[in-house]
Amino acid sequence: MLQQSGTSTFAARIEKILERVEYRRADTQDEKEAIFRLRYEAYAREGTIPADPSGLFFDSGDETANAWLIGVYIDGVLASSIRLHIASRPDHWLSATEAFPDLIEPKLEEGFVILDATRQTSRLEYTRAYPFLPLLTMRCGFVAMEHFDVDLLTGSCRVEYQAAFRRMFGSVTWGRPRPYPMLSRLHVLMAYDCKAKWADTRARYPFLTSTPEERRALFGRSSNAPCDLHAELTAGRSDNLGQGKQRSATCAA
Repeated sequence: MLQQSGTSTFAARIEKILERVEYRRADTQDEKEAIFRLRYEAYAREGTIPADPSGLFFDSGDETANAWLIGVYIDGVLASSIRLHIASRPDHWLSATEAFPDLIEPKLEEGFVILDATRQTSRLEYTRAYPFLPLLTMRCGFVAMEHFDVDLLTGSCRVEYQAAFRRMFGSVTWGRPRPYPMLSRLHVLMAYDCKAKWADTRARYPFLTSTPEERRALFGRSSNAPCDLHAELTAGRSDNLGQGKQRSATCAA
């Protein structure tokens, strides 16, 4: 009972903060550069990227048609950001495929719809003021998960962070630590089985839920495409989905 009460109190605090939070898809160059600058400051502070006089950090994944660059604003100030990609076929670009092709490509070929979350960074002063800021930021992934009816939510993280993802969401680690493009530290691939875990996650963190209106506003189009790509990005979904056939979302380590 004490644990449930503590979880409820924590969730209530975050729901209160959400009244001051705005999620914005970055569509303009200025909005994107603000996110690239935030990223650079965060990665440079951790010593995971070399110095760059531009003060910006971006890569080719920021320019793909299936990319969503989302800024999290608190009281109108950019506090954190995250990048999301949606894929259901091997020809759809994913950050995870760059570092973990042997783990991701078989799932896409099998017909899973995958949401890959990367480049999650935050402003230092907001991280200190709001220790739960990562949860507020990751909420974007769950909004997208519902919009696209995603099967697997993946994310690459540094080795020392994987325990937190297991504890918070029941995510599992796929494979051993590997080099990750453009960052100096080893990363692991974490996977969240949306169909199996969402009901429990939603009960524990009710602030992760969203309305159809919020989903359409954020994900009705990507940061780089002028039209709705929902049908295109989920076109590879297996016909067996939702028809009672048991499909494994696990992967050998």
